[in-house]
Formats: sequence, structure tokens, C-alpha cells
Amino acid sequence: MSSAIEPLTIVIRDIKHLSEMRELETLQKDVWGSDDLDVVPLTIFVATREVGAVLVGAYHGASLVGFVYGFPGYENGHLVHHSHMLAVKPSYRNFNLGYKLKLAQRERVLAQGIKRITWTFDPLQSLNAYFNFGKLGVVADTYKVNFYGEATSSFLHQIGTDRLWVTWPLDSRRVRERLQTGIRKESPFASECIKSLVQVNTDNAPLKNDSREALGDERVLIEVPADINALQREQTELALRWREATRWAFTETIASGYIVEEFYRSIRKHQSFGIYLLSHREKVENFV
Repeated sequence: MSSAIEPLTIVIRDIKHLSEMRELETLQKDVWGSDDLDVVPLTIFVATREVGAVLVGAYHGASLVGFVYGFPGYENGHLVHHSHMLAVKPSYRNFNLGYKLKLAQRERVLAQGIKRITWTFDPLQSLNAYFNFGKLGVVADTYKVNFYGEATSSFLHQIGTDRLWVTWPLDSRRVRERLQTGIRKESPFASECIKSLVQVNTDNAPLKNDSREALGDERVLIEVPADINALQREQTELALRWREATRWAFTETIASGYIVEEFYRSIRKHQSFGIYLLSHREKVENFV
């Protein structure tokens, strides 16, 4: 794919026609390597769109290069929109299309009178974590163990399918400021001594710390490796250790009343890694 593609030639628009929805089946396989049984089929797109699903595509000319898909539902008695899929072809990931698709989804969901979008993602995927917390301003207070079962056909889902369930409060001050200015809180690590439940050790292995020393504090941290996909390909046993360690850390903290508030990138002794910042629920502004 030529780097000469101009972003302005990529159009974000609703997907309405059967032929366009059929293309979504192929794109899912291309992006995630999923088998037929794990692909959302045309019939589901057609039926859910009739009852409020939002289906938006990114098109380069006549070619579908990305899409976002979600549907209305109820969570704890509240009307929400659940975003089930966001996919962009690898060769188009330098054009900020994921962000543009999420903004289009937000606009359409707000027009439906819904104020909240939820979705899930693997907390070991650092790029997704930075996108969700850093760019969009989500928060999370729920961790799902093997949400889609122990594995799926996708190459991304071979060490379990644990997920953070995130909430995007669409019209909150937190989200509006994040989208309008791109500015968020500075990393507090330089000025505060915040304990980590899990740290990235020098050999890239997870180092678990005593939770009793951290869970009484206002804030706690959970570190993750910079590239879990590389570990999964090259050191599967180490990747599994990261799943077990972070599963323990997230379930312990969330059960103790913490909310995942931010995600930052950091470097220590020339080693890159990611850091989740968790705060007590009453300390998190604009969580709805």
C-alpha cells in the first residue's frame, strides 16, 4: 500500500446495503484471521441494523478498509450502546481511521439519545489501551475472565480471552475535553510514589507485589509489556504468565473498589512498557 494515500480520499459513511455488509465478513477474516464460525455474518448485521445498530465504514474509493459496529442494549437497567467491533486493515492504520470511526459512532449514538457506549478489549494489548484511555477517555470497573471462552480462532486469542469492560460516557466533561483538546492529566508517577501490583521485570517477566501494601492507597498501578503479541509468538509461556498475573491484579483491584482511569506509556532503563492507573471509585470524576 502506497504511503502517498491522502487521508482526505478516505470517506467515513454509514453501511446500508447488503453487498456492503457482505464485505464485512471478509474484512473480519483479513484483520483477525478468524474462522468462519467466529465471524459475525451478514444476517446479524442486517437484523440488528433494523433495530438500532450503528454500522459505519471507512472507504478508500470503492474499497472498504475499516468499520465499526455496535448495537443498543441494557446494562444495569440503563440504556447503552455496545460497540462490538472496530477493525481497520493493517495497511491503513497510519491514517487515524479507528479514531475517526469512533467519533462517527459517538455522533450517531448521541443522535439516538443514548449517552454511553461500552465495549471490551484485551488489557494486555497496549496499543488498544492507549487508544481507549488516552485518546477517547474511557474508564473501566469490570474485568471479564475468558469472556469469549479459553481461545478463539483468531491469532490474537491464544492465551485466553480476558477483557476489560470499558465505558465511554459520551457527553461527560472528561470525554468532551479529551476529544476537543486531546489533553489529559499528566502522568502522576514523577511526583507521587504509587505502588504497582504487577511490574515489568528486566527480563520482561511479570513481577507480582504484595497486594496488601497497595490496596489501601488512593491509587495503584498495573504494568503490562509493550508488545504482548510478540511475546505470544516467541515466548508463549511468558505470555501466559502475563495473563495470569494481570488477571490477578485487575480482579483484586476492581473487587477492592478501584476503577481503571488512565493508561500511560513509559520507559525504564531503556525498556518500554505500559502502565494502568487505577483510583478509588469516589476519586474518579465524571464516571457514569
